[in-house]
Amino acid sequence: MRVFTEQITPTATITGYVHDDNPATIGEATRAGVLIFPGGGYRFCSPREAEPVAVAYLAEGFNAFVLRYAVAEHPWETSHADGLTALDWLREHATETGIDPARVAIVGFSAGGHLAASVGVTAARRPDALVLGYPVTRPDLGVLMSKTILDVVAAVDSDTPPSFVFTTQGDEQVSSTESLEYCLALARRGIPYETHVYLKGPHGMSLATPLTAAGRADLTDEDVASWLPASAAFLRAILGDIPTAGAPAGFTRRPSPDSADDPA
Repeated sequence: MRVFTEQITPTATITGYVHDDNPATIGEATRAGVLIFPGGGYRFCSPREAEPVAVAYLAEGFNAFVLRYAVAEHPWETSHADGLTALDWLREHATETGIDPARVAIVGFSAGGHLAASVGVTAARRPDALVLGYPVTRPDLGVLMSKTILDVVAAVDSDTPPSFVFTTQGDEQVSSTESLEYCLALARRGIPYETHVYLKGPHGMSLATPLTAAGRADLTDEDVASWLPASAAFLRAILGDIPTAGAPAGFTRRPSPDSADDPA
């Protein structure tokens, strides 16, 4: 694995987690890329939703990239510009990062989910898919974050990318209705989507495993943790998997040594 960090704007960096490929692994193919926007209420970029998530997607066969974008005193427009620049940067650097520029998804959590969805509904060239974890989608929560933010639900159009969305019914900070209203907007336009509203869990579950729980048992749940492999399967269905040729391996039953004497 190769890890690198690049400054792409005065307020943003991208950290890449890239497979060391050679023809003995995936042939001459390129991988899909996932660009991760951590949450943090537009006040900070949560480390719990950064490198651990990138490494989890790396294990699923993707090359992964974490954007640390403008937060705190910066206006939302600067964060948005960082997100747009990151998507363009990743496609422009597809060769050296080992990805297919036509197979780039953005993954975002909470406020980072809002930023991911905002890029998904506004970019000149949209991302090819979105994965949104307990995202903010309506402008009302912007007031609580001291930001004026885009109404993503109202901005959904026919070019919005296919989306995988997950949240928990127990989230008291960002209601599950934020996710459901976004998915309803997708459904009205015939855009493919998959959504999971898990029963248990507070806001900010990340991977929902001890790895990202900061020592808190309530941030772990086996059901919620299923979102990562489910989202990876969704992305493979939308973006395509690493191509292979020929017939898949099968099972051939060998005849028993006594079969020649079998009267049947």
